Amino acid sequence: MLIFIFISIIATTLGTVKIPAKDVVKIILSKISFLSKKIDISNVKKSNIFIVINIRLPRIILASLVGAVLSIVGTCYQAIFRNPMADPYVMGASSGAAFGATFGIIFGLNNTILGFGLTSLFAFAGALLTTLIVYNLAKVGNKISTTSILLAGIVVSSLLSSVISIMMVFNHRELAKIVTWTMGSFNGANWKQIIIVIIPIFFGVVVLSSMTKEMNAVVIGEESAKNLGVNVELIKKVILLLSSFLAACAVSVSGIIGFVGLIVPHLFRLIFGSDHRILIPISVVGGAIFLLICDTLARTVLNGIEIPVGIITSIFGGPFFLYLLRKSKRNKFI
Repeated sequence: MLIFIFISIIATTLGTVKIPAKDVVKIILSKISFLSKKIDISNVKKSNIFIVINIRLPRIILASLVGAVLSIVGTCYQAIFRNPMADPYVMGASSGAAFGATFGIIFGLNNTILGFGLTSLFAFAGALLTTLIVYNLAKVGNKISTTSILLAGIVVSSLLSSVISIMMVFNHRELAKIVTWTMGSFNGANWKQIIIVIIPIFFGVVVLSSMTKEMNAVVIGEESAKNLGVNVELIKKVILLLSSFLAACAVSVSGIIGFVGLIVPHLFRLIFGSDHRILIPISVVGGAIFLLICDTLARTVLNGIEIPVGIITSIFGGPFFLYLLRKSKRNKFI
């Protein structure tokens, strides 16, 4: 956590306007109720206070939340699918969100509700609806086949991608907006978004973190887990639905950001092993740090030009994914 706090402060100082670290610390501490009277920020520029409080802090917090969510969802999916290639969008959340966002952009839905643009709300609805469709397609009786979910997710995602392509062909004017959204960005982050998403994210992370023993049992094998007294089908349903909901929350405020939920869990699994009692909390913090660093690079590496954060995560994630493919031929990761 100390590393996360240190990186957050450094990230807050960086940008088009450079702000001294001591001023950033004083501005943040001045907003803490029991410290506000003891911190003097009268010598800090008002413009710097505005930038820190209203622009950079919301962005840093939202990027950290999304990174934490994508990382824990990826960790949980990889556990129940027993597949190192599973990521937070395996159930079609990304294609569903892209379809919803494309629909919102093409029809010019620019109004906001509680700090959320209608495009984001359509993305959230699209991600959630697609996940439910994939879930029901893969459900046979009361059982959920992980193989069926993977296949259903691929088919539905491909279908929606085709529909999106057709919509883009007939709406050239909105092409740039759609492509930009699908690459991910925290450019529009604000406190209202954080307040709304932080509550479901907090409870979702707490519930998933309480199921680490069951995940460890499922990783060994479903039959072994049943012998240990684990209700495998119930655990799979809870993890699938809760993880999909969290992924939908994340993608609605950030767009599609790939590879975070793939490479972060694997990196820490290589370092700390496959015990989810350790892996889950470390992945949450590690995912937050990773996406925070990527977003900081996205807005600072080119002076005056912001790169979609999904491009930065892909630069890191692409080579790592190829490494996984190569290594998976020889070993099992989970």
